[in-house]
Amino acid sequence: MDSNSVLLVPVPALFSFQECIWFLNRNYDDCLHVIEGDVIFKAIEIEGNAILFGVKESGNFLEVEIIMGEAGRKERDYLTAYVREWFDMERNVQPFYDLLIKDQRLAYMADEYKGLRLIGISNLFEAICWCIIGQQINLSFAYKLKRRLVERYGSQIACHGKSYYIFPTAEVLACASVEDLKAMQFSEKKAQYTIGIARAFHEGSLDKDKIASLPDLVSRKKALTDFKGIGVWTANYALMKSLKEPECIPHGDIGLLNALSHHNIISDRKEQPKIDALFSTFVGWQSYLVFYLWRSLAVKELI
Repeated sequence: MDSNSVLLVPVPALFSFQECIWFLNRNYDDCLHVIEGDVIFKAIEIEGNAILFGVKESGNFLEVEIIMGEAGRKERDYLTAYVREWFDMERNVQPFYDLLIKDQRLAYMADEYKGLRLIGISNLFEAICWCIIGQQINLSFAYKLKRRLVERYGSQIACHGKSYYIFPTAEVLACASVEDLKAMQFSEKKAQYTIGIARAFHEGSLDKDKIASLPDLVSRKKALTDFKGIGVWTANYALMKSLKEPECIPHGDIGLLNALSHHNIISDRKEQPKIDALFSTFVGWQSYLVFYLWRSLAVKELI
């Protein structure tokens, strides 16, 4: 094994790779990573260079191995930063746990989900497309649509008889036709929105760095919702997952409402004051609370 192809990323306190990898492997057919045992394999593109890498736990480190592609200093530095962002390893989550244990309804999460981090989607374009794909359909069907889109328009790395896919670039999807996406069972609106957003990213009117440079969450949300196909829910989700905004609440999310109901925080989905009261006690950690509430909907014993 070439020492240049292996990176060791120190894990922070309150971090569990097992919790993170379990969350990524919840019986959904995600075409953008492959999990085998305790190793997660993923393909990404670094300045036009396709890289296949694997991540596994190794003592107090995550061991990141570059399996295919360049393994120069630039790629190693990029991958180290990518993995740390993907698993939100830069954040000290102790203050969030301190808030959890103060609420009897939620305190169990600090033990049962200990070390789970807010799993990111580094590519803002991908995060927004995923939101558009998933609108008003169940998760299983959403993953099927994503696979069709990725296999048709994305790039791939073939290794040992398996294909590892990379999400399509905005440039490629900008040239797709509405009819082609409809043939994959996209609704006409979803097809139009996906292509429109792709064109916005390709032309530069939408850009992750530009969004991140805006002064506050309100302006970042507005910059996204100004584009057709991006509603408030999508803006909250994309900012939470891609820019790791700490204060996003995707109000109206069915999963979130179900989780709040299961924890006896609300008895009716219209009880907004009760929802607001809960989140007011988690200022600065609203996104994490949403993520943990989503996590509570999945039961390990059933997987």
